[in-house]
Amino acid sequence: MAQALRPNTAGGLLATDGKTHPLQDTLLAVTLVLGLLSFLTAIIDEDLHLLSSWAGLVGILTGAYGQWISETTRERFGLILGLGASGVGFFLGMAHGGLIG
Repeated sequence: MAQALRPNTAGGLLATDGKTHPLQDTLLAVTLVLGLLSFLTAIIDEDLHLLSSWAGLVGILTGAYGQWISETTRERFGLILGLGASGVGFFLGMAHGGLIG
């Protein structure tokens, strides 16, 4: 009856492996913040293209590295959201004037 004592961790979509991942969680938070910043500044005003394009570029790079080293579905799900927002903000910032101005 050893199987009755094991917890069911495969039941949820966002289930973790029970271990801590401080680097992955930090990259997840940074990617989400940069993605939100990039997306909102690109939508609010065209004159903020420097901020939105640079924040989007850095968000894309941190999100890509986070995807490379991520270990759980929860991390990958959040990173994809941040990468999408960073990508949209980056491309809108590039369309409004680019990285240099």
